[in-house]
Amino acid sequence: MINFRSRRFLSGSAPFIPGAAAILLAIAIIIAPEASFKASLTGLTLWWTLVFPALLPFLILSEMLSASGFVHGIGVLLEPLMKRCFRLPGAGGWTLVLGLTAGFPAGAGGVMQLHKQGDITDKEAGRLAAIVHYASPVTLLIVVGTAFLHSPAAGYALLAIHWLSGIAAGILSACFNGSRKITSPIPLPQVLPQVPKESDSSLTGSRPRSKKASLPRRIHQAAADARSRDGRGFGKVLGESVSSAVQSLMIIGGYMIMFAVVVSIVTRLLPWLPNLVTASMLEIHLGARSMTSAAAGLEGFLIGGLLGPALLSAGLAWSGICAQLQALTVLKAANVHFLPFTAVRLLHGLFAFAFTLLLWTPLLHIQSAVLPVLAGSPPAVQLQDIGTSLRIWTLAPQILGLQTLLVMLLLLLSAAVKLFTSSRRPSG
Repeated sequence: MINFRSRRFLSGSAPFIPGAAAILLAIAIIIAPEASFKASLTGLTLWWTLVFPALLPFLILSEMLSASGFVHGIGVLLEPLMKRCFRLPGAGGWTLVLGLTAGFPAGAGGVMQLHKQGDITDKEAGRLAAIVHYASPVTLLIVVGTAFLHSPAAGYALLAIHWLSGIAAGILSACFNGSRKITSPIPLPQVLPQVPKESDSSLTGSRPRSKKASLPRRIHQAAADARSRDGRGFGKVLGESVSSAVQSLMIIGGYMIMFAVVVSIVTRLLPWLPNLVTASMLEIHLGARSMTSAAAGLEGFLIGGLLGPALLSAGLAWSGICAQLQALTVLKAANVHFLPFTAVRLLHGLFAFAFTLLLWTPLLHIQSAVLPVLAGSPPAVQLQDIGTSLRIWTLAPQILGLQTLLVMLLLLLSAAVKLFTSSRRPSG
């Protein structure tokens, strides 16, 4: 009875929580306007000089690939991986590619698109959104690796650990929450059993006609269906992709500025709590900058010990309350709940921390031997430098090549899962 009353009280007071938080935030800003202004200016500078130019071209590209149906065709090839490892419908394969290669804004948008089309249920949308929530490769390689740590090799190591720990967290969460039987929200009458007629091929001794199309045909059909549902020409796709990417980045900038003020307020109210802990819990970019600047020199952060990189990797996997709220805002119509989503983020952070302790030194040594160009440290990138955007965009070919390599690795993993499950399937 008490539990019922408490749940009823929480559900009734939930609509008033955002308003109360906004009032408290306004009061805190009025009490200390100068500190709040400096904090908001810091968030604005970080967003405009690094985040905006780094993410803009890749968000545009992901929007155009999604409209062209290319990622939908790749999703067909990832069906064995999604069904067997993540226990989700195969249609979610292309959202995994989007999340890994474009980050959480694109991943959440892809999940919402699948939900609107009726390909996944509310529960599957929540689980899929938690699995495809990754930091953008541009964020890890350029913003964190190049701009904050001045070491592209460290950025590549962080990215590899970020991807590996995210897939491990998704598989483990599927073992606890997933169902072995994938249900479809749309009834499929064509798969219902039918009584064979006397003229059926099963009675005449000939081989029955397979209802499942060949793999190339299914890939082509998925891409063609996506293009037909989109129905836009190239010019319109390009224009709307630019508009959508800029709008997404404006939302990210607004969240960054607001949470920069929140971090400043929490730091003043709780002076005993380290600033890097507060920033890492709330916002991914501010947290990464706070962690790297608080280290005793960049050389000490990268070489002196593993605790610094492990905490940074865990913070990037957690992604901050700010990024989680951004994804949940996009997924509001799918009724995605906050606590299960956050639990997967916490699991991702724990895996990232452990994998960094195990793999950080070997990954740096491998990159120093195989990729000596990436092992060097370029000149420090200052936030006020007018040439920052140009230096960021010069790394675009490397980012695109890395994303292509990731897609190929995912396809190989999906093929291996398909072969393994087919060999274990009993004959007859």
